[in-house]
Amino acid sequence: MKILVANLGSTSFKYRLFDLPESRGAVGGRELARGGVERIGAAESRVYASTSAGGEPTKLEAVMPVPDHAVALKAALDQLTAPGGPLASVDEVAAVGFKAVHGGRVSGVVRVTADVLAAMEEMALVAPAHNPPYVRAMRLLGERMPQVPLVAAFETGFHATIPARNALYAVPTEWAEKHLVKRWGFHGASHRFVAERMQELVPAGPRGRRVISCHLGGSSSVCWIKDGASVGTSMGMSPQSGLPQNNRAGDFDPFALVHVAKATGKGFEQLLAELSSQSGLAGMSGTSGDMRDLEEAAAAGNERARVAIDVYVASIRHWLGAGIVELGGLDGVAFAGGIGENSPLTRAAVLAGLDDLGIAVDPVANDVKAAGEREIGAKPARVKVWVIPTNEELIVARQTRDLLAGGTAHSNPSKTGGG
Repeated sequence: MKILVANLGSTSFKYRLFDLPESRGAVGGRELARGGVERIGAAESRVYASTSAGGEPTKLEAVMPVPDHAVALKAALDQLTAPGGPLASVDEVAAVGFKAVHGGRVSGVVRVTADVLAAMEEMALVAPAHNPPYVRAMRLLGERMPQVPLVAAFETGFHATIPARNALYAVPTEWAEKHLVKRWGFHGASHRFVAERMQELVPAGPRGRRVISCHLGGSSSVCWIKDGASVGTSMGMSPQSGLPQNNRAGDFDPFALVHVAKATGKGFEQLLAELSSQSGLAGMSGTSGDMRDLEEAAAAGNERARVAIDVYVASIRHWLGAGIVELGGLDGVAFAGGIGENSPLTRAAVLAGLDDLGIAVDPVANDVKAAGEREIGAKPARVKVWVIPTNEELIVARQTRDLLAGGTAHSNPSKTGGG
């Protein structure tokens, strides 16, 4: 079964095409192609693809006007169905799956319907960088290509197993029950992929398999996992929360907004924009939100860059420690995402000084410039430490396949516990 997984931005469209076994729950499968469209809406857009369907890698590229996401999808499919491409016709695509972010009252994996789009619009202010472009694109694709099933796999779905003690804020019950104010959690596809891999890589102990997944990148979160299920996570009601992000503040006392508003005369919307686009690692350092730039600047003596890194690492360690207490111990730690996979300094700093807890990094294995999945924990240490390149798109492809094969129903997040 061929599934195209779409990742949308306001002016971009990226995709990966998978060929999966048709049986529900089956593993395996292969990636046939990946590509995308840049500068949607501009006079000229770049349409590109890379495919190895014929055995040898083939790169395709074209420049053309692409006014909207529906045209972007058609342009991508035209490349994939060209002579030598991985598709004989568009009819081979069983569905388009979307790594959707926040559906509020709708979670899990669902067919895209008018009600699903309405639910996403209800959460547009909570996920302003993600929901609006997805809703526009999904609606447009549904109108232009009604023959292709559209499936939304919500990031919040993996966190539906979080117990109420870790999901609820200490706010009036009406806020949670009526307005769905709770800790939803995100990066669900990545944490799900890590959980599945750690189930295979880390032996279970007498108290089950207790793992902490650190998805660290431009957007970061920590997830506590017990026997493959999420029991807690650092991100809350919105993707703006939790750890410091590239340019987002992360956790922040809302009453500080009143103080800053009075001191500066700035309005609520302007302050929220600063918190969500001018804060985080970039705002603290005054240089960049990219960890590579920050590490280089800190090495050159830039104190603000060093402090930004320290704050980021301290926040990760805070959630790591809380997770160890919640889980009653730990069997494995996994690092994923751009920073998690590629920054030995960050990994070492996060786990520094935890030898008494059975957690230690092998400095040689950690510093090796290698790609791919690898173990970096010190061999005598009890807790296994792994670097796991995440594959969110593969998770979404499998979820989409499983929905088509078995008709998965979405969860009911209106209840105060779970997601």
